Amino acid sequence: MDWRAYLTDTARAVSFLSRITVPARVFEGHDGSLSRGVRAFPLAGLLIALPAAATLGLMLLLHASPLLAAFAALAVQAGVTGALHEDGLSDAADGMGGGRDREHALAIMKDSRIGSYGAVALVVAYGMRAAAIAQLATELAPLAAALCLLAVAALSRALMVWHWSALPPARTGGLAVAAGAPLKSSLNSALVTGLVLAAALAVPSASLFAYFLAVLVAAFAAAGFTAKVRRRLSGHTGDTIGATQQVTEIAALAALAMAS
Repeated sequence: MDWRAYLTDTARAVSFLSRITVPARVFEGHDGSLSRGVRAFPLAGLLIALPAAATLGLMLLLHASPLLAAFAALAVQAGVTGALHEDGLSDAADGMGGGRDREHALAIMKDSRIGSYGAVALVVAYGMRAAAIAQLATELAPLAAALCLLAVAALSRALMVWHWSALPPARTGGLAVAAGAPLKSSLNSALVTGLVLAAALAVPSASLFAYFLAVLVAAFAAAGFTAKVRRRLSGHTGDTIGATQQVTEIAALAALAMAS
């Protein structure tokens, strides 16, 4: 592997998935495609989640309540990412929940206003993640809970690449189309990297059983959500890709919490 190219892809992925500023030189000669760059999404996800994980660990060490520390970590994460994936989740929920048919659903998803389905999805997503993180913080040491947060960040970004590659574009234009379809080799690299990073972080922190349960539950969640998107939209959008990250993050965190 060309590690310099991989690190460049990681920097581009960090910029794509967050508000973190990266040096302009990493985009020199770049055409905007992420077909190869998606291989670095798991590592980029881990890096993006570092401030949230550090917040969680530090607040727990300072004897904050687990729930307070969990919500603080989620707030930091939203600030770092610009709530990018949460926006995708709310738009996807509004479109697929309120759309009469495929075209109506896609039109709703392009509307910047949030509807009842999107609002409920966000409340449920934040509530479930906060509760799961708080339970991890109760059962595990502060560092271990923080590492679990990083493990899930890597795993969920790998599964969003899988969703991206599993479906054709639902629209002829848009961000997902402009970024290109993931290469098969990049998809495989993302999945392997996500599984390895999650194992390296979650197994020592929680247990091997907790890791396998988290992967299994997250994979089922990704497959179920992708099947739903296929039936309703016949393809992916940038919103459904972001929503996949949220769905699988919730699933993995809940599984780790229940197994710890």
